[in-house]
Amino acid sequence: MRQTFKRIYTTHEAAMARLAASRRPLAFKARNVAEWRAWRRAFRCAIVRELGAMPPTVPLRPEVLERTECPGYVRQKIVFDSERFASVPAWVLIPQGLKRGERRPAVMCLHGHGPGKNPIAGLGPDGQPIDDYSHGLACRLAERGYVTISPDWRGFGERADDAEWVRPGRDGCNVAYFADGYFGYHRLALQIWDGMRTLDYLLSRPEVDARRIGCIGCSFGGTMTTYLSALDSRIGVAVIVCYLSTLKDGINRGNFCGAQYMPGLGKYADIPEVATLIAPRPLMAQVGEKDECFTVDDAAPAARRVGKAYRVLGISDRFALDLFPGGHEINVQPALAWLDRWLKAPLPPPTRP
Repeated sequence: MRQTFKRIYTTHEAAMARLAASRRPLAFKARNVAEWRAWRRAFRCAIVRELGAMPPTVPLRPEVLERTECPGYVRQKIVFDSERFASVPAWVLIPQGLKRGERRPAVMCLHGHGPGKNPIAGLGPDGQPIDDYSHGLACRLAERGYVTISPDWRGFGERADDAEWVRPGRDGCNVAYFADGYFGYHRLALQIWDGMRTLDYLLSRPEVDARRIGCIGCSFGGTMTTYLSALDSRIGVAVIVCYLSTLKDGINRGNFCGAQYMPGLGKYADIPEVATLIAPRPLMAQVGEKDECFTVDDAAPAARRVGKAYRVLGISDRFALDLFPGGHEINVQPALAWLDRWLKAPLPPPTRP
């Protein structure tokens, strides 16, 4: 009698089947603080190991390229070197009226897929004001007294490759990922490295209070907010916008690219566990009910999984899910209120769950 069983032919089917069969031994299941500590140590080590090599450290060699007086703040265009083969341009916005020696809270404002750093600093491609899904958040924060920095990620803005480099019909993010891979690097690792070096530069500025650093970004900016905040404890407060989701949804819809995927993640856990590494620091997750990229039916439960860890640690007030009636965009007012709450309040004593 002929045996019948399902054969798998496509990558889509294979990936979904692998995911269903995976034990994912580092899925978050901690029931108390001691188990959380053990889980966090093991999972963080796994993430760092899978990210692989990072470039050698080089001097930043920062340079101010432009300076513009704006209502409420000064906008500087700066550039620094994150590694021997990469320079990072960024906008830095500095509130007007700082006193000599005064230090302010600072926020990393991270762009997503698209034209790069300009829109989050309120600028269109021609330098004129523009409003997109980021709603010029860096400007709004600077007007409220924050120092902000908005770098271009690899492959975007001034760091975008010439269109002719990528053959027609191919995704530039994937081509760039393979190019980095020839030299032993994962693309996400290099993006994280650039983010950490951006933070190095930010903390070198005399206007910045190193004890009060926030990070916010939407979509790919949410990816970078998640991984940077998870891996760099200098970030004290995070707002992840329209990114929290699950591998099941991402793989099923092909919703990923070479710029931001985490190698090996499915062997250990899922995207919510990466965000859970941010605990015990304050974290807001924003989910748009009309978001067609990271849909609410997947994103909201993923965010609630992160909230479970904060409950286990007894610090539920440090996690917020902002489920708002919008699309793939930053919900500005709750994000501003969250950052104000944690970055402008008197500094609490260190918390060690």
